Amino acid sequence: MKEAKAMAYVNMYGVLATLENLCEIDKEAKAICEAIKKPVSLCFDVSDGPCCTFHFSKNGCTMSEGSYGCTCKMNFSSPEKFNALIDDSKPGMPVKNIPQVLSFLLGPFTKLTDRLTKLLMPSDEDMKDRAFFEESTILTFYTISGALSALANSDSISMQSALYTVDGDVQMGITDVCYSTLRVRNHHFETIKEKPDTPRAIMEFKTIDLAYGLFTGTASTVAELCAGNIYLSGMISMVDNINRILDRVAVYLG
Repeated sequence: MKEAKAMAYVNMYGVLATLENLCEIDKEAKAICEAIKKPVSLCFDVSDGPCCTFHFSKNGCTMSEGSYGCTCKMNFSSPEKFNALIDDSKPGMPVKNIPQVLSFLLGPFTKLTDRLTKLLMPSDEDMKDRAFFEESTILTFYTISGALSALANSDSISMQSALYTVDGDVQMGITDVCYSTLRVRNHHFETIKEKPDTPRAIMEFKTIDLAYGLFTGTASTVAELCAGNIYLSGMISMVDNINRILDRVAVYLG
C-alpha cells in the first residue's frame, strides 16, 4: 500500500527533483531552459508534506528545500492535492505572484515535466533508440536515488529499515556513468547527486543495460551478483537495508 504523504515526498524528491538532471543532460530540456527570459523560482508548499523551490533559468534547474528565494509560490492543502499535480496535472492554489505562477506552470514547466514523463515512462519504440535508452535509464537512476531517501524518511515501512541503518555515506552508481550518495545521519537519509568522498558502503552496477534490467525486474539480482556485475563493498548491512527500501520504491514508482 502507498501512503499519500510518502508519495508526496517521492514526487517532490524523486520525480520533480530529477528535473535538475533532465535540464543538465537532455537537449530538448536545455532548449526549453534557454528560452526562459527571466529566472523563475517556483515553490511548491504542501501542507503536512514537503516544501521545495525549483529555480529555473537559462542555465537549467536547481532544487532547494523550503520557500526561501521563491519568486512565485503554489500551496497544496494536502499531500493528495500535490500528488494530483503529478498524476493528473491539477495545480494547487497560487499564492504569490499569481500571473507568473500560471504563465510558467502552463508554459516551460509543463514542457519540462512532459519531457521528463516521456523519458521516465518510455514506450518500447522510444527505447529502441540507444541514446534515448541511456538517458532514460540515467534519469530513472536519479529518480530512484531521490525516492530512496524520501521513503526512508516518510514511509512507515521504509522507516523501519532506516531505523536499523548506521550512519555513513553509501555510494550508488552505474560504473563510469552516474553516481549518487545516500547520506545517513541519525537514521535520516539525504540524497546527494555525486560520489561521496569516503563511502562507508558501495553498491555499483557494471553497465547501463544491467541497471535497466534491475530497475525493470528483467535481470536477476542474485545471478548478476554471482557474475560479479553488481559490486558491493563496505558495511553490507547498510546495503541490505537500502535494498529493503528499494522494494518500497518499486511499489511507489511502479
